[in-house]
Amino acid sequence: MPSLHRSFVLGTVLLIGAADCARHAPVAPGGNAAAATASACLPDRSGYLRLRVRGAQNFDLDWRDAELTCEGGPRPGQGGLRLTFAERAPGREHRPRLVFGIAAIPGAGSSHAVPTNVTLLFEGEGRVYSTRGDDKCTIDELVQTPLAGRAFRVAGRGFCAAPAASLDGKDDVLVSRFDFAGRVVDGEPTDPPQ
Repeated sequence: MPSLHRSFVLGTVLLIGAADCARHAPVAPGGNAAAATASACLPDRSGYLRLRVRGAQNFDLDWRDAELTCEGGPRPGQGGLRLTFAERAPGREHRPRLVFGIAAIPGAGSSHAVPTNVTLLFEGEGRVYSTRGDDKCTIDELVQTPLAGRAFRVAGRGFCAAPAASLDGKDDVLVSRFDFAGRVVDGEPTDPPQ
């Protein structure tokens, strides 16, 4: 059973990575990607990710909107939201990517004590850590604010009470605290009532 779960987590990670690799940086008029100054996270440039990690990896992150990309949507097959944050600057040796699986309904307004799964990937290194369930991390306060279309600004702060284990189970990391603001686009529009 553990190997089946490990295969599922690895498959999910590979799908997320493949989807992100298929995307291209925005290109400004005239074809100059460097000149594109639009936010990669939130239209008002208020996106951020702050994070503290200890254990097999020790680091703190404090990314502001211009330094990161974020995207989100419904959590496939599990209900709730999935929100992904990654560093925008290419070429760094450590390229952490954070994926929050949040047990909250899109557009639910304000919520408290929201169960959350946290996955930490190191791009280019093949290292993945996951809490493997919603019972180890909690978002103390989650606020969803409507944006244009079916999008929402999602902001939260929380902590993990148990570590995220590596896929091979040989080491782990503890995400002792995190704060974020990103963007989630709700799924397909529902059919109007008939």
